[in-house]
Amino acid sequence: MLYNGLPLMLTAHLLASAGMDHLVCIWNVWSRDQKKARVLNFHNAAVKDVKWSQQGHSLLSCGYDCKSRLIDVEKGFETQVFSEDQIVGVIKFHPDNSNLFLSGGSKGHIRLWDIRTGKVVHSFNRNLGPILDVEFTIGGKQFISSSDVSGSNVSENSIIVWDVSRQVPLSSQVYVEAYTCPCVRRHPYESTFVAQSNGNYIAIFTSNPPFRLNKYKRYESHGVSGFPIKCNFSLDGKRLASGSSDGCIYLYDYQSSNFVQKIKTSDQACIDVAFHPVMPNAIASCSWDGSISVFE
Repeated sequence: MLYNGLPLMLTAHLLASAGMDHLVCIWNVWSRDQKKARVLNFHNAAVKDVKWSQQGHSLLSCGYDCKSRLIDVEKGFETQVFSEDQIVGVIKFHPDNSNLFLSGGSKGHIRLWDIRTGKVVHSFNRNLGPILDVEFTIGGKQFISSSDVSGSNVSENSIIVWDVSRQVPLSSQVYVEAYTCPCVRRHPYESTFVAQSNGNYIAIFTSNPPFRLNKYKRYESHGVSGFPIKCNFSLDGKRLASGSSDGCIYLYDYQSSNFVQKIKTSDQACIDVAFHPVMPNAIASCSWDGSISVFE
């Protein structure tokens, strides 16, 4: 049984999923016969997130065992383990240096790791709630974090933009509405990023100082309803896709924010979506019932 809301990551013909059954599964998307190419059983607790390396040769996964694990996909070997004092909920490779990755966890700690040494390069601490997502800006000199601040002042620290090298917040009052944001994604080319809000819309911000919320533009036909629903940009940045609590993928035109198309995936909430990195019309989704779908 796969995790309700398993994270998805696509490479050219393989798809990786993470599960509450402690497994990371590699799926051959285009195979007619053997869909499950490999099962990786290295975690001893539920897996929260999984990411492909830029070259596609390895996977990074993290989870409730308080560890991030680097796995050689071809050989099926675990090559490195990065241990923490918290459940690790999210990981993100640096966009320009595949030896670096961010991790964020249940105690609100964010760490930048160097795979070559297996050690923490920088720590980013601000007494935050659990980290919901992290995302580098273009160039990787800053990153954005989203945290669960429902028990504190929601007008601060919900979304923070950090300076990577100086380990300091550049802004902690980016989003002042009373909602947490389970997902943040940067635009692949423009100086903007979006945040999936539990207010049932996706907000858009500038990723250059002063990191302003666009009050006149949002993406709001889908529903979140408290689920950890993710969104993603297409490779060319022209479309924005979001999961939804009604079991559908919602596609939006990025520039106009207009709703374009709805694709039914399941009777339960659609949690995550991922565009194919090469084929612009292929998109994968996963649902709260553990099912994975790929559409063209």
